[in-house]
Amino acid sequence: MIAQNKPQQHSFDDALAALLAAAPAAKTAETVPLAAALNRVLAADIASPIDVPPANNSQMDGYAVRSSDCAQAGAVLTVTQRIPAGKPSLEPLLKGQAARIFTGGFMPQGADAVVMQEACTVNGHCVTVNETVAADQWVRPQGSDVALGSTPVQAGTRLNAAQLGLIASLGQPTVAVTPRLRVGLLCTGDELIEPGNHLPFGSIYNSNRPMLTALLQGLGCEVVDAGNVADTLPATQSALADLATRCDVIVSTGGVSVGEEDHVKPAVQALGELNLWSIAIKPGKPLAFGRVAVGGKSTPFIGLPGNPVSGFVTFIMLVRPYLLRAMGVVDVTPPRIAVQAAFEWTKADKRREFLRVQLNEAGQAVRFPNQNSGVLTSAAWAHGIVDVPAGSLIRVGNTVNYLPMAALL
Repeated sequence: MIAQNKPQQHSFDDALAALLAAAPAAKTAETVPLAAALNRVLAADIASPIDVPPANNSQMDGYAVRSSDCAQAGAVLTVTQRIPAGKPSLEPLLKGQAARIFTGGFMPQGADAVVMQEACTVNGHCVTVNETVAADQWVRPQGSDVALGSTPVQAGTRLNAAQLGLIASLGQPTVAVTPRLRVGLLCTGDELIEPGNHLPFGSIYNSNRPMLTALLQGLGCEVVDAGNVADTLPATQSALADLATRCDVIVSTGGVSVGEEDHVKPAVQALGELNLWSIAIKPGKPLAFGRVAVGGKSTPFIGLPGNPVSGFVTFIMLVRPYLLRAMGVVDVTPPRIAVQAAFEWTKADKRREFLRVQLNEAGQAVRFPNQNSGVLTSAAWAHGIVDVPAGSLIRVGNTVNYLPMAALL
């Protein structure tokens, strides 16, 4: 890769494809207990060693019967056994018999249906079935959830709570996952003051640092924070070199706009190589991508724009999928939902735009009034993003592509 003085022009799709192609392969797997596997990336398919459920069982509290005995309503059957969950029947069910059964109870041999207790009348040791009964009603068939030998969760899946529960149902206490990414975070700008300190005139509080830390931790990354580095070339170069030796990826914020006086660009170029990209998106546009090489180790570097909303949107739309791919996630594409717009957008732009919106009670997208890249309130307020193709106008009632914020964080 050759260092660039003039930013390369990229569409959003081209930039995303280039980032994903450059993402490093996930490292050797490690084994962790299920309790520590939330949001970790599965390194190998989960093959089921059992059927789930392991036998036909009842979906309801009621009576296990032979459906042929209940072809007409009013059949009177003799109750011969009681089957709670966890205690399988030891007796087959003969013609004219019924078994009192509870949810999860294994079906006795010979029974092929369950009648809900609400449809039955009990008289001593007999039960009257007050409805006709079809075979297989209210029965969970063996293997109907997971079949023996199937792979219900595949490698490259970022594990959520439901998937962890599914893996537990197979009797597996641990899973093989890819290691957590160690991401170095570098914030630049002498004008930035950490929250809690006095704010001198001309300075601003550093919102990017906690925001990016939270975004990275939300992905399951281990964050190595270099702090707010002094605006000098030696300090910037030293911080980058230190992060390169300790981390899998380096992310910086600020100082990647064209022509801006900063030390990130020369520091990265001195240590490795850098491309400056001008991406046709709004907010966003400037992005730096390269490598920092120290001691034979070459570490990917991504430089985000300094405006907080630009940094936020660029991260969730471009950096997030890159990091997920580096973790081993196969499908890094966020879901897109077609919704109606409850707003107008009459400022068609040559760039692709990502508007911060909420959904109203009717499920329609309502945009935040001020979409300026410096207004972080828009991102904090938003339920999601509306993806507006370049040159597009939006009228009330138009269908738009909505990306839920919960799927982007």
